[in-house]
Amino acid sequence: MRFISSLSKSVALLASVVMLVISSLVFSHPAEAANHTVTMGAGGLQFSPKKVAVKPGDTVTFKNGMLPPHNVMFNPAKSPDSELSKSLSHKEMASKAGESFDVNIPADAKVGDYEFFCVPHRGAGMVGHMVVE
Repeated sequence: MRFISSLSKSVALLASVVMLVISSLVFSHPAEAANHTVTMGAGGLQFSPKKVAVKPGDTVTFKNGMLPPHNVMFNPAKSPDSELSKSLSHKEMASKAGESFDVNIPADAKVGDYEFFCVPHRGAGMVGHMVVE
């Protein structure tokens, strides 16, 4: 009789663990990476939006609007991680309307405000901010 009681408890415990695992898989929603678009030269020499909030793992697509050429350089002096700023920079010019390039935010990106700018139009105020949350 003890054997049957012990076996019943073991089966009940195993069934509980299986149900817990299955319910965690069914009801959990893993975070998905998002894609954000920033237009370069939107309505003049500016980024639109001027500030973009991202999370590690996200991608930011920089797309040419008006008045090309444009590029995106992250300012190491005005960023929480100067090495990351350098690696996120896109020195090459996008010279055609609609041309774009992606900047991928690494999973280990430090949170904070990363300033970026367009090299040929920085003096005209073409500066933006990417906030890693």
